[in-house]
Amino acid sequence: MARMHARRRGRSTSTKPYRPGKPDWLEVDRTEIETQIVDLYNKGMSSSQIGIQLRDMHGIPDVKTALGVPMYAILKEKGIKMTLPEDLKNLMRKAVGMGAHIKDNQKDIHNKRQLQLTEAKIRRLGRYYVRKGVLPMGWSYSLDKAKLLAD
Repeated sequence: MARMHARRRGRSTSTKPYRPGKPDWLEVDRTEIETQIVDLYNKGMSSSQIGIQLRDMHGIPDVKTALGVPMYAILKEKGIKMTLPEDLKNLMRKAVGMGAHIKDNQKDIHNKRQLQLTEAKIRRLGRYYVRKGVLPMGWSYSLDKAKLLAD
């Protein structure tokens, strides 16, 4: 796969092995996993942190293969609505940090370019989420909004 903002080829990385269903050795109840997901989310963990916690502490390799539905569907079913998707929030945090750095170091042209590329990713991802109905129709990105939302 090619890189987004360069004309080079990407790096070859490992992928998760295809597994059609729940592992045979997994002996955990569905309601127990769902309550653990909701409890960990209420403690302030992100969905990736919840997945790591379930994998390391409880032996659940992947929520989607274990339950057949993704973690977002479980949270939505339990009445929990996320304000921003996790990938968008992480990019916004990155942009806020770069903006603070540029404020102190105005001549750092490399970081200015990286901020432009990161903001382009945020806008592209924002358009995708507006199209899918995750974000409201008039949603737009600005660095000032990102400082408030990405905390």
